[in-house]
Amino acid sequence: MGIITKSRLTALTETKIGYRAFSEVLNESKAENKYLAEVTIFLSHSHEDLKNGYLDKVIVFLRKSGVRVYIDSMDNSLPPFTSSETAKRIKTQIKANKKFILIATNNAISSKWCNWELGIGDTHKYIDHIALFPLADSSGTWTGNEYLRIYPRIEESNYTDDYFKVIYPDGTDESIYTWLQK
Repeated sequence: MGIITKSRLTALTETKIGYRAFSEVLNESKAENKYLAEVTIFLSHSHEDLKNGYLDKVIVFLRKSGVRVYIDSMDNSLPPFTSSETAKRIKTQIKANKKFILIATNNAISSKWCNWELGIGDTHKYIDHIALFPLADSSGTWTGNEYLRIYPRIEESNYTDDYFKVIYPDGTDESIYTWLQK
């Protein structure tokens, strides 16, 4: 089906989960980040994308899939200002989590931090435990970032019970639930 647009993600959130359930799951997710030993997904994102609320919607979809999500912007143990200690902590979290997902927005693709995180994720998770979640302002794609095509991507699913599927670079796909269980 292609890259999920931000408006489509909002529609999926409102129709499949409902706004009240969305708020409850998001609050639960924020509270659970204290228990880092149980986290299974490192969610890489641009901090520029925190303002628009789409990151929250992705977190809710993942939580509704029964997984825990680590997101650095919710980690109170990180230093208050970005430093080498921040980089060490993020690197440790990428290694410690079972899966790595990059919320691939235009902001994230142009972010030095997100590209650095993707490189670490590539080293430790490639290919069965890493995926891009392309999220665009419209149905367009990014040019000049052909390296992203080597990674599996998460797209809207045609499967009856699943919201999303993971598509591998060779064209094969599977339910996101199957991918999360690997």
